[in-house]
Amino acid sequence: MIHEKYFDLLEKQNEYLAKKNKKKEDFYNGIYDRYEDPVLTRHHVPLHWRFDLSKQSNPFFMERLGVNATFNPGAIYLNGKYYMVVRLEGVDRKSIFAIAESDNGVDQFQFIGTPITWENPYEDETNIYDMRLVQHEDGWIYGIYCSESKDPGAPQFDTSSAVAQAGLVRTKDLKYWERLPNIETPSPQQRNVVLHPEFVDGKYAFYTRPQDGFISTGKGGGIAFGVCDDIEKPIISEETIMDEKVYHTVYEVKNGQGPAPIKTDKGWIHIAHGVRNTAAGLRYVLYTFATSLEAPEKIIAKPGGHFIAPYDEERVGDVSNVIFCNGAIVNEQNEVFIYYASSDTRIHVATTTIEKLVDYTFQTPEDPLHSIENAKQRKELIEKNLHLLKNIK
Repeated sequence: MIHEKYFDLLEKQNEYLAKKNKKKEDFYNGIYDRYEDPVLTRHHVPLHWRFDLSKQSNPFFMERLGVNATFNPGAIYLNGKYYMVVRLEGVDRKSIFAIAESDNGVDQFQFIGTPITWENPYEDETNIYDMRLVQHEDGWIYGIYCSESKDPGAPQFDTSSAVAQAGLVRTKDLKYWERLPNIETPSPQQRNVVLHPEFVDGKYAFYTRPQDGFISTGKGGGIAFGVCDDIEKPIISEETIMDEKVYHTVYEVKNGQGPAPIKTDKGWIHIAHGVRNTAAGLRYVLYTFATSLEAPEKIIAKPGGHFIAPYDEERVGDVSNVIFCNGAIVNEQNEVFIYYASSDTRIHVATTTIEKLVDYTFQTPEDPLHSIENAKQRKELIEKNLHLLKNIK
């Protein structure tokens, strides 16, 4: 017998899931729109994923497998629907992957099926998270995620040191997933690996992030570019830094590729995350840059400053003051849906267009990297505008 409490909670959850999401009226920058509500939270997770519905085995209707957060989703547009492969973190701290879908990409996302599983040859793999999805021109949908294991070289008493590698899976239908070997690079630890959606000179191309430690990049750091011949034996023999971290910028501590780059007539638009240190801890924001269509490792435009940063209630959560994005979608109307998590807790969407994204990336001034030069840059804008204003009086 199903516990009667289930039906009470289900009615309330269905009301919550049916809510329409409106654009924030108090936010405007001309670049993208923010929305009033997150697109996905732990409250979206189906009740039967969390509760034992049986009154006999769960007489008090307790949550048996609780959910702590939903964040850092990969995203893909298929057959007119918007899909996210969500990092669903249980109260046990383990992350799993689950799929949520929506008809319009901004609200009424619902989890479908069951969490994703596959046959995994890596027995030491303890935690998995932050999948990047890309529909490659070879016909497969690939997912690259962070595969975390306990550091085998750590002392026995050290139960927190870990090793991060790039796990690789692929699918044709988001239902059956095939596990491929981990991506091998010259770096001892690897995060934020993203597959380029097209072949480059007949090879599979990747954006990587070389680093020495699990958290610290050490002498590594920066977004790198590398290629391999065979996706079923993904060995990248050389990583070349294409976008390095820079002192006193929003990416001075570390940076990494977000979702796969977006192809436009003027170049590949990249959405990346940058990290700097503050008195309150690490602050994560997003920034963009563009690379050449002919040489996707060559940067041809880079706006100064952040593109999206924590805003209002987005600033607070499990890991506060963090914005992270590893999923973006472009639909048939060239509308862009940027799915980002705030503070490792919930998922939001920002919407824009290809036209606006290109304008922002190519027309926004670069960071001169010195305060006086930045002041001159702003002074030039002010004087230009004052001249325009003077002429309308």
